[in-house]
Amino acid sequence: MEAVKKHFFSDMGVMLGRSMRHITRSMDTIVTVTVMPIAMMLLFVYVLGGAIQAGTDNYVNYLLPGILLIAIASGVSYTAFRLFTDVKRGIMEGFHPMPISRSAVLWGHVLTSLVSNTISVVVIILVALVMGFRSSAGILPWLAVAGILLMFTLALTWVAAIAGLSAKTVDGASAFSYPIIFLPFISSAFVPTESMPSVVRAFAENQPVTAIVEAIRALLSDQPVGNDIWIALAWCIGILLVAYFFAMRAYKKGI
Repeated sequence: MEAVKKHFFSDMGVMLGRSMRHITRSMDTIVTVTVMPIAMMLLFVYVLGGAIQAGTDNYVNYLLPGILLIAIASGVSYTAFRLFTDVKRGIMEGFHPMPISRSAVLWGHVLTSLVSNTISVVVIILVALVMGFRSSAGILPWLAVAGILLMFTLALTWVAAIAGLSAKTVDGASAFSYPIIFLPFISSAFVPTESMPSVVRAFAENQPVTAIVEAIRALLSDQPVGNDIWIALAWCIGILLVAYFFAMRAYKKGI
């Protein structure tokens, strides 16, 4: 068992290194994923922020959690693209006869997504600090925020894996991310749900982004989190488990 685990982790390290080399050779992917949310944050804070009633004097504090989720949703689409490219070029098939762990190939892409999205999130937070973002949270709330964001990234990355392994065209591989990127706009990410019409409000208050945004916002402002953090984690873990099952099923079907 120990030899199997060692074999798996060494294989996964090789696959991670391979995927990361693709990232470093094409840094425009990280730049693209980072610039769009930053531009959106600038637009909402400096152009639209004065007309939005969010119940806070520092709108960037209110806005940041939703911007981070949009960045992650945009970033994982590149995982689907890279997987789709590997499948279509026959690279995935070429790995099959090799003496490597099957799941290590997918985990290499998944861990690359975690690394690249972490870089994007850190850059966005640094820009938000320049724009006036301030947090009174201590180290533990910040660690909790990091944990939620990692879980959200992991869950969406496995959703991306399904798209990358199953899509017939490159456009289809990345199209799954569009509804996910749009979800924060129908949540409490930009405005309180109380301002929405009843039907829209019902949807906004019962979809995963609102619970995740509210949990992160409360943690960063050092306020009581309540049940939001457990609802957020339940959504992330539920999506992760379902997506992992179907991603592995799609991968094994293609072997």
